[in-house]
Amino acid sequence: MSVIVTVLNELRPIQALLENLLQQDPPPDEIVVVDGGSTDGTVEVLHGAAADWAARAERTELRVISAPGSLISQGRNRAIREARHDVLAVTDAGVQLAPDWLRLITAPLLSSPPRADVVGGFFLSDPRSLFERALGAATLPGLDEVRPHRFLPSSRSLGLRRNVWQQVGGYPEWLDYGEDVVFDLDLRRSLGARVAFEPRAVAHFRPRSSLAAFFRQYYRYARGDGKAHLWPERHAVRYGAYALGLAAAASLLSGASRSSGLGRVAGLITLIGGACYLRRPATRLLDQAGDAKPLELAAMLALLPLLRATGDVAKMSGYPMGLLWRWRRRWAP
Repeated sequence: MSVIVTVLNELRPIQALLENLLQQDPPPDEIVVVDGGSTDGTVEVLHGAAADWAARAERTELRVISAPGSLISQGRNRAIREARHDVLAVTDAGVQLAPDWLRLITAPLLSSPPRADVVGGFFLSDPRSLFERALGAATLPGLDEVRPHRFLPSSRSLGLRRNVWQQVGGYPEWLDYGEDVVFDLDLRRSLGARVAFEPRAVAHFRPRSSLAAFFRQYYRYARGDGKAHLWPERHAVRYGAYALGLAAAASLLSGASRSSGLGRVAGLITLIGGACYLRRPATRLLDQAGDAKPLELAAMLALLPLLRATGDVAKMSGYPMGLLWRWRRRWAP
């Protein structure tokens, strides 16, 4: 089995991931890491680890490929082309994998006959602060929300065979963000691949640590949606919902209509809409509260409206920029 990883300035995370992969049961036969041009010492650490593993005669071979300037999609394709084995597991630097992740993510591919062409694992938040705990609840679905027949696996936790990757033409190298979504859709729609969901193959990853970093993340995701022309109806609904919400809020705040029937209706719509919109992340947060103190829980709940609004504004800003990019480059798929 070959594990595929792409990195860019991941000095600390990659060291933890390498040890994590080496401790898998069983460990992979090889790890292929493509570096997109790190300047923080990541490449040197990787080459040092590769030499150390070879000297220790580790079962797992670590192979490092430098590809400065490559996008994530290009890096993944390069790593898969260079991989020596047909059973592939894909993940990212910065994640903490469950001890049996590799076995679980590849088991349906190795059964006789194979039970699936592609296996998608699950992912959980690994927060380090109250802000990150709230952000994880605001953005990540719970296991009970996943519909396996519609699940689009993240490439931070994915298993597949090389021939499946070949048949869909690999990851879309023209796309900088959201490339794994397009890849998943090609697998399901174009190839009709059998995609299995393995919730026990868990990858823990840390949410963004600041509001600005979260905004940039979701702006880029939405820009990728626009470039790939993904989910136009979903984005249109978001624009429409915010337009109606702003209109209702304006009516509520208007002195002339505040005491009128229209103002009361607008206020009721705003309250009900906001409550419905925040119900699911609030439920996740309460379920994951654990040993949080009452004041900590209150602070995290208070963050949810800000986080949801920030994510939506980021999406509404990024999506039209992606569409503009697509319009300017009509050759794009």
